[in-house]
Amino acid sequence: MDFYDLKFRTPQGEELSMEAYKGKAVLVVNTATKCGLAPQFKELEALHQEYKDQGLVVIGFPCNQFRNQEPETNDSMEESCEINFGVSFQLTEKIDVNGKHTHPVFKYLKDYLPGKLSKKIKWNFTKFLITPEGLPSKRWAPTVRPLAVEQQIRAVLPIHQFAD
Repeated sequence: MDFYDLKFRTPQGEELSMEAYKGKAVLVVNTATKCGLAPQFKELEALHQEYKDQGLVVIGFPCNQFRNQEPETNDSMEESCEINFGVSFQLTEKIDVNGKHTHPVFKYLKDYLPGKLSKKIKWNFTKFLITPEGLPSKRWAPTVRPLAVEQQIRAVLPIHQFAD
């Protein structure tokens, strides 16, 4: 199995395949609207807006496994993210990132890029960067802000033409 074999569902239940993102850099993040780290939504959106035309795809995977910090339903989550944080990047239905119901995307990413002490996701806003070739290349801790990894994201984008 490789990254492009994986699938996820939108909050509306539509199945999407990672195959659709072949040739693009993908930033996968487990999110939560009521988390103290939720201001990272704005930085994720800034990356999305800045680099979507150069081949970056940001996908937020809402998760309620950490102190019930994603209380929104699949129906209300997108609206809450849009209103409160200006999010326009792709969100998925709520998923589990740990345990026996771990979503296949996170099972794959944790196996490929285990954390420093364990494979387990420790908190909301853990970030994974996948290259345009479908290879997981980097995992960042929840406290690492999205804009702090901008240079590493730029380095793997399929289109390296930037106006500085």
